[in-house]
Amino acid sequence: MPQEPPLPVPPRSRVRAFVCAVVAVALVTLTAATSPPDTETRTAADPAAVVREWNAVATDTIKASLGPRPSGQGAIWEGFVSVAVYNAVVGIEGGYALYQWHERGPAKASSAAAAATAAHDVLLTYFPAFKERLDTAYADSLAALPAGRARDLGVGYGKRAAARIVELREGDGRFADVPFTAAPAPGVWRPTPPAFQPFIDTWLARLRPLVLASPQQFRPGAPPALSSAAYAADVQELKAMGAKTGSGRNARQTETALFFSGNLVEQVQTAVRDHAARHRLGIAETARLFAAVNASATDAVITAWDAKLHYGSWRPITAIRLADTDGNPATTADPAWEPLLVTPPHPDYVAGHTTVAAAVARALTGVLGTSRIDLYVPSDVTGTTRFYGSADDFNRDVVDARVWGGVHSRTADTAGCRAGTRVAAWALDHYFQPVPKDRTAGDRSA
Repeated sequence: MPQEPPLPVPPRSRVRAFVCAVVAVALVTLTAATSPPDTETRTAADPAAVVREWNAVATDTIKASLGPRPSGQGAIWEGFVSVAVYNAVVGIEGGYALYQWHERGPAKASSAAAAATAAHDVLLTYFPAFKERLDTAYADSLAALPAGRARDLGVGYGKRAAARIVELREGDGRFADVPFTAAPAPGVWRPTPPAFQPFIDTWLARLRPLVLASPQQFRPGAPPALSSAAYAADVQELKAMGAKTGSGRNARQTETALFFSGNLVEQVQTAVRDHAARHRLGIAETARLFAAVNASATDAVITAWDAKLHYGSWRPITAIRLADTDGNPATTADPAWEPLLVTPPHPDYVAGHTTVAAAVARALTGVLGTSRIDLYVPSDVTGTTRFYGSADDFNRDVVDARVWGGVHSRTADTAGCRAGTRVAAWALDHYFQPVPKDRTAGDRSA
């Protein structure tokens, strides 16, 4: 999939070309007020732009590598890159506690050079097929910074920051063979039409988290029993509101389902970049924001996949078509029922979308110190952008979207939302915390 080199350099036309290459239709719906500042002002007026730019490079690389994979895997790589960039920046700038590392950076080092280097090296480690594009982007980043000792020191420290994250992630369970062994039975997940794919990326359920102690730390309780009134209510709502044809949805509800039917991780990255640029966050604050959001999203995915593998709940399309086998007199089967959206190949409980969305929202409110998240979220499915002023509004729409799309029960959505909120709250209690400036200062002798 040929694309422009993923990092912009002056003049402004190159910046716009990069933005288009990375986020395509989604970002063109944003207003001029949400566009990144000119690159030529980066080193003096907006050093934080390098963090935003390399987040865009990471998102572009991950998307190009994974393609339309219906999994939360993208969040994992965003998390790895973001914590490496965070360490590279705050180890020099100070102000925040390093992530599982104790090596401070030289005080006179360029944190922008360190950020670009850390992002480049982590991406190159995990996506070596993109070496040419990553190297081109990296050369452009360094060319935009003043040559000299500060840049060289930043490069060296950024390399060490990247190496630290790569070292920490060795043997973490990526791509392990984790079988789903539950036999088909009422309530138990099985492959769904039209593709009948097996349970995708089961290894995510056993991946060592970035911040949590274990994948099971915030595992929610079991879903309602098939015989319960709560289960019947879920099925009835899905049957009426999630159907492809003949549903009770209005036009706005259908648009909401479609809006959140694409790559949620990519939507979040675009929205957070825009927020950081509009609010003129400094380089350390920007790096912290991305680290908190993406580390929380990483562990939200792990939490969701742990629950999916553990409970193995069947999807709405199966539940409705086979309702005559569930033993609940309040449900009736419709063998021809189809959801509005194509069902992703993994179990219902809990919903990955809502777990990740809630973790992102809670990380944002925790870092920003307010429930007002001020996000412009784009969708490449609908070609529109929505403004979310509050975390509650954002979470509500994502929960509703998965029900109205016919791919998740409301119980799976709300349980995921609660779990994601807990993940991010715990993450911010233990990581990315402010500390006195003199405790994170670099080596003053450098």
